[in-house]
Amino acid sequence: MPKPFEQSASLATAEEREITGPAPESMALTAGGIAALLAGTCCLGPLVLVTLGFGGAWLSNLQLFEPYQPVFIAVALAALGWAGWRIYRPAACEPGGVCAVPWVRRSYRIGFWMAAALLLVVLVFPYIAPLFY
Repeated sequence: MPKPFEQSASLATAEEREITGPAPESMALTAGGIAALLAGTCCLGPLVLVTLGFGGAWLSNLQLFEPYQPVFIAVALAALGWAGWRIYRPAACEPGGVCAVPWVRRSYRIGFWMAAALLLVVLVFPYIAPLFY
């Protein structure tokens, strides 16, 4: 009879278990989302904040991000492109791996399209901004 706290043979040994960091897909989605938010900080950010009722002279400081907007857009496009490639390619993973779980892949795809929609709003906003002023 096995002891109550004894590990069974089916559990992985310490050598077989490998502690890994976050998945590359989640890192790319996070980078793309943050870059898309930073790309819209200079122009779209003040409009959203004023619409929500925030105000003050500090809003003019957000214009300091305007020279960096093309850099943020390029980083967001690159990160989302990499994330899209990693998410939508055929999954080649072991059974029981994180990428084999359907809800994880679905959540990556939902996050990808949310970040892509945010970036699209940032890219299109300068063309529709005159309609708001």
